[in-house]
Amino acid sequence: MAHQDLYLDLLKRAVTGMIYRDPPISPAWGPAVPFDAAARMAGLDCPSRAHTMVGFARLDNLRELTESVLRDGVPGDFLEAGVGRGGAMIFLRGVLRAYGVTDRTVWLADSFQGFPEPPSDTGYRMSDVYGDAKLTAEQYEQAAARMKDEFLNGGSEADVRDNFRAYDLLDEQVRFLPGWLADTLPSAPVERLAILRVDNDLYESTRATLEHLYPKVSPGGYVVVDDYHFLDECRLAVHDYLKSAGEQEPELVTIDQCGVYWRK
Repeated sequence: MAHQDLYLDLLKRAVTGMIYRDPPISPAWGPAVPFDAAARMAGLDCPSRAHTMVGFARLDNLRELTESVLRDGVPGDFLEAGVGRGGAMIFLRGVLRAYGVTDRTVWLADSFQGFPEPPSDTGYRMSDVYGDAKLTAEQYEQAAARMKDEFLNGGSEADVRDNFRAYDLLDEQVRFLPGWLADTLPSAPVERLAILRVDNDLYESTRATLEHLYPKVSPGGYVVVDDYHFLDECRLAVHDYLKSAGEQEPELVTIDQCGVYWRK
């Protein structure tokens, strides 16, 4: 096994919590559950302390796509919108370190303070997180508050910077775009992107990310939508944007039970 493989495999296990095996956050309505290695590897739980919840398949995909754009010379940086505790982009920065790439930037765009206020309409489907039921606006606010207190614990900008620093991966190639995406992305100093990773969960944030950043994705670059198969509003935002922008429907490739990607 090459040195890059050894390093990146260990990094993957570290950011997902497979080494220290932190228990998942308890369901909103239900008893606490113990650490489940299979669920963690599959990205099917919400870790209480690990730096990412995306699981092995989506991290492996992120590595493969990064290697692809480097190999093919696709120009541009790497950006994730909706970063949680930063683990996915810590891993991507590790890929760049492993291959000695010094001329590309890793961008992290997030409010770093939780989800925006929901609109007045109801109908958020978070079935795999909060049970098989539509949430009213009031229930959504309660769920969002709980997510902020528990899942988003450790997700402030200072926390995410510390997480990068813990892996010795915080440097001038890592840049932060703090604030609500609808406010920050229109003027973000990002020229071109080789990979855009969308992990916003909500319709408005997902659509805003695509509206402002999809035109900056280089031909041959990739778009990854983390929750496409997991959250209805996320999937709807993708297709609404593509239709409104007059973009041809891309050939989506399924990564796992949650994520998809396509090549522009």
